[in-house]
Parts: sequence; C-alpha cells; structure tokens
Amino acid sequence: MARDRASRPEARPLRLFVAVDVPQRAKDRIAEAIAPWRDRLPGGRWVPPENWHITLKFLGRTWPRLVDWVHDGCRRAAAEIRPFRLRPDGMGVFPGRTRARVLWVGLDDPDRSLHALAAAVEERLAEEFPTEKRPFSAHLTVARFQPPVPVGAQAAELESTRVEADAFRVARLTLYRSHLSPRGARYEPLERFQLSAP
Repeated sequence: MARDRASRPEARPLRLFVAVDVPQRAKDRIAEAIAPWRDRLPGGRWVPPENWHITLKFLGRTWPRLVDWVHDGCRRAAAEIRPFRLRPDGMGVFPGRTRARVLWVGLDDPDRSLHALAAAVEERLAEEFPTEKRPFSAHLTVARFQPPVPVGAQAAELESTRVEADAFRVARLTLYRSHLSPRGARYEPLERFQLSAP
C-alpha cells in the first residue's frame, strides 16, 4: 500500500518564527539583572539564555511549499533596513501587574529601527500570514507564568530594575525553526539575512 503523502516528514508543516539574536555579552548582563527575581517570582518557566531572542513575527505552522517564499520575504525585509543598535533597558510584565503571564526585559530602540524591521517582515509575509493586530513591543521574554501570578507590591521595584548592559549592534535577521519536546523547545536557525539598506 502506498504510503500516505501527508505522513511523509517533508510534507509536514514546520513551526517557524522570525527574530533578532542577542549577543552573549548582553545575555550575561541580562542574566545578572534577572537573577534576584528567580526566587522572588516562583513558579515561572524561565527561558534558558541560549533560547533568548527578540521575536519579530511568529509564523507557526508553515507548509513546506511556503518555506522558500518565507526565506525570500525575510531577505527582502532585511534589505530594507540598515544595521542599528539596541540596548537592554528595564523590566516589566505582560499583560499587567495583577495577572502576570510574561516577564520581559525591555529594549531601547531610539531610532525605532527594530520597529521598522518588524513592520517590513509583516509587510513581506502578509500575503500568507495574518498581520499582527497588536502594536509591536520591543522586548525579550525571560520567563512565563502559568497560571498567571500577581506581582503586586513588587511591581514598582521590578519595573525600576536596571540592566547594566551596553548597546549591541543588530546587523542580521534570523529565520528559526522551533522543535518542541518534553525537554523544552530547541530553536534551529534556518538562515540569517544581512541588513543592508543603502
């Protein structure tokens, strides 16, 4: 009996997202800033530093026939933006202090170049992937809470926590494939695209 085409590995959708990488030196400074909060906010799933990235667009299930098209869209988006600099800056929670689901580190984007890059990715991939309705927020997710936790009296102190890190240069966009397993997620870079606007 012929094997069903849908069961072939090459016919299955890939879980993809588009992101900007964070250099190791910045990761080290961020890890120092969040370390005291690990005990103060128990019950969180803390993202390992090797998985830290700045998500620009989550594509989710992507059929193999679209993968080359996604690569081309990312390449075109990267070509629209010049390299720029970001600086880790402050901490906070989503969606709010009473029911925190995500702990994040903010990113200072003075020229809004990261916002422009996210918008370029959205535009280039809009034909096949729905445009995000919420405004883009420049942040790095460091922990998730399920169920949500109240931050309450600690909120002001958390939000005043500084990340003593220098600005880092962003010169590439990365298309990642996410592999999920009981041990956690593993992110495989499929291709990196140089920012290159003249």
